[in-house]
Amino acid sequence: MPLRRLGFALLVLALTLLLLWLAVRTLAPGGWTLWEVLLLGCFAGTAPWTALCAANALVGGLILLRAPHPPAAAVPAPLRVRSGAGTMHTAIAVCIRNEAMAEVLPPLARLLDGLAEAGAAGRFTLWFLSDTQDPAAVAVEEAAIAGFRAAHPTARYRRRSDNAGFKAGNVMDFLDHHAGGAALMLCLDADSEMTAPAVLRLVACMEADPRMAILQQLIVGRPATAAFPRLFQFGMRAGMRAWATGQAWWQGGEGPYWGHNAIIRIEPFRRHGRLEALPDGSPILSHDQVEAVRLHAAGWKVCCLPEEAGSMEGNPPALPEFMARDLRWAAGNMQYFSLLRLPGMTWMGRWQLVQAIVLFLGAPLWVGVLLFGALNAATGGGAATPSGWLAALMAATWAMLHAPKLVGYAEVLAKPRLAAQYGGRPAFLRGAAVELVFTTLLDPVGVFNKAMFLAALPFGVKPGWAPQNRADRGVGWADAVRLLWPHTLFGAAVFLAAPQAFGWLLPWAGGLLLAVPLCVVTAAPGFSALLRRRGVAATPEELALARC
Repeated sequence: MPLRRLGFALLVLALTLLLLWLAVRTLAPGGWTLWEVLLLGCFAGTAPWTALCAANALVGGLILLRAPHPPAAAVPAPLRVRSGAGTMHTAIAVCIRNEAMAEVLPPLARLLDGLAEAGAAGRFTLWFLSDTQDPAAVAVEEAAIAGFRAAHPTARYRRRSDNAGFKAGNVMDFLDHHAGGAALMLCLDADSEMTAPAVLRLVACMEADPRMAILQQLIVGRPATAAFPRLFQFGMRAGMRAWATGQAWWQGGEGPYWGHNAIIRIEPFRRHGRLEALPDGSPILSHDQVEAVRLHAAGWKVCCLPEEAGSMEGNPPALPEFMARDLRWAAGNMQYFSLLRLPGMTWMGRWQLVQAIVLFLGAPLWVGVLLFGALNAATGGGAATPSGWLAALMAATWAMLHAPKLVGYAEVLAKPRLAAQYGGRPAFLRGAAVELVFTTLLDPVGVFNKAMFLAALPFGVKPGWAPQNRADRGVGWADAVRLLWPHTLFGAAVFLAAPQAFGWLLPWAGGLLLAVPLCVVTAAPGFSALLRRRGVAATPEELALARC
């Protein structure tokens, strides 16, 4: 593993230096203006993350395209277990808070039925862990679960009187007082869906390695009816497969935990995953990676099994919910600054926290690149910029940032059986093309939104941790304008400041200018129905359901 990590670090360094060399070759002719110096400084701050994306994709892509069974080539030997009878009792913990139970219960019923068919039902107990506080919502929730228990009498229900510590507090309260004799816990969110074979595989892997504390499986989007999640998760799925495979190859037993669709060994998690409040008294929001880092430090393994089969989740139904989720994660990840200097962490654990910070900290730097580039063009500073070098820099940056997704797309196209699951290569290519246009418009909106939030965060602005809307909905033009007018205004200002650089600015600022129509159209029932009817960005699970 040390040699893998050294080789990967050198690859990231080489790609970072390549980006910086291209940037200097682009900006240096004609001398340096103030705006070009500032632009280069911001770009240099983004380059390591861009290089990390590309490096994970390159390593993951080689494994995906060359290995007979990619997960077996990426992960430690005990994780190569495919199935097993097993003896360890597992609590299936489903965290709920003000949820639409009609959406939560059917996937759980299918999981329990699948475990029963496999003859493993006696080794699993399903628990609903409720943080719902509103009396009316509690009554509806209790009635729905009572009906569920009539068909599945072994399921259990526990509701806290308060939601101290949010989800992390909910889980730890369960482990302290209700987990009983369970040795393992399968942690699920309200929108999670897992199949019995996937769960049994995770249990078998845990039994094969007694030092494994958390085993995290890949998570793909559940079949979506709305256009926004449909397009978003089509690309995310391809990207995560390549990213996670490459990352698993060099991180090994010090990998990530994403908080759900993962199996946990209860005893070490209860001992080392308990989270205290931050120095200012506030709870840790993005708890999952901190729990993983604590287990790394205690000598336990946290691994990612880069397999998609049987593990799904719901994604935000529209752009407003997507942006709200992003800001919750940003607020949580920025708390990690307070944890980096704590004693006892491994260097890989600290890197995991730094990586989570950099994921969001790059947003204001990208806004700086766009702003200073526009100001440089507006003041005539870019007159000597070689268009060839600029095009090469922009192409390399775009390709590296999107390398995990592009590699994932290439894998599907290179494997006829995999492409057939998407309806064949032509159907898959159509979905990929539409998704790339969608992402090109979405990325600047998300980046600018995070940048605004991070700029306001030191002044006490917080997104809160409210219950999430998971239901499809349309977004009206007036609502979209109220939410996205700053994004649109900034995009327009960039173009007005430097109209002579319109073509170069379009890939970065075009999404900002079109933020309002993007929001409305991708939530519109008519457009969503059109994509479904044409089969655009259909996933294997959606096509399998259609064949039933």
